[in-house]
Amino acid sequence: MSRYAEIDLSTVRTVSIHERDNKVGVEQFGRVAPLPGAAEWMQRLPSILAAENLRRLVAALQQARAQGRTSLFMLGGHVMKTGISPFLIDLMRRGYITHFASNGSLSIHDVETALFGRTSEDVAETLERGVFGMVRETPEFMFAAFRGGREREEGMGECLGRALVEAKAPHGEHSLMAESYVQEIAFTVHVSLGGDILHQHPGADGATLGELSMRDFRILAAALGHLGEGGVVVNLGSAVVMPEVFLKALTVARNVLGPVHDFTTANLDMLQHYRPAENVLRRPTLSSGTALAITGHHELLVPLLHALLTAAPTGRSGA
Repeated sequence: MSRYAEIDLSTVRTVSIHERDNKVGVEQFGRVAPLPGAAEWMQRLPSILAAENLRRLVAALQQARAQGRTSLFMLGGHVMKTGISPFLIDLMRRGYITHFASNGSLSIHDVETALFGRTSEDVAETLERGVFGMVRETPEFMFAAFRGGREREEGMGECLGRALVEAKAPHGEHSLMAESYVQEIAFTVHVSLGGDILHQHPGADGATLGELSMRDFRILAAALGHLGEGGVVVNLGSAVVMPEVFLKALTVARNVLGPVHDFTTANLDMLQHYRPAENVLRRPTLSSGTALAITGHHELLVPLLHALLTAAPTGRSGA
């Protein structure tokens, strides 16, 4: 027994998600449609700074798809709240994304979006009342999925995607995890214990969380074995967790599977933070490869990237 007092999570007060004010709804999400002239517009951009980086990222993703290399998109929780999942889903279906990896926060927003069409509470208001993150429906669904995933020896992302599909989530078409499961594209979730609202609830089982997320780490490391010689890593909005996870998974891939070099990394975010700059851009490509920093809002950059990729000729059908 520990010498220190522990709080009893079985006594927490929960509320229904239907009583919670949400800042984001699926009716606000973006809609995928062709953008006439996008390819020609890209050719008119200056060949300097961010414009050149955008052009190089489009080319790298096209090359990775053509060569069957890993195209990893790493996601922070904010990404799901910017309404861009339809664009990422379409890129996945077209073969431009072969693996999603996220922190725990995004998986929660994804589940709430799929099940309820709403997510993102007012943190300041609910924190003041002691009910921040205390909705009951979200953890109940996710804990049940985790138990099934542990029995089947699945990762966290896979079991959540399966659960959403099997539940026929009303808004599943907006869910990255559900659509990844349908498309048989790996979606790995990398949690930090105590960092997600799930961990406030009495049903939180550290052993299960650790087992599922650790399995996802191993799945990610295996996927990075196919990153070299033309693969791409894009970091969208994760300032800490995914850059740290990526660096460790890349180390494991190089240690176990052999050299992983000559790939492209990109960081797309409103701010260029320290860890993405070091762990995604500079360190992994130090001896070879290309690092691209593009600063901007996800709700603008991702639809733009989608338009350029789907408009430009790729030499493959279905684009």
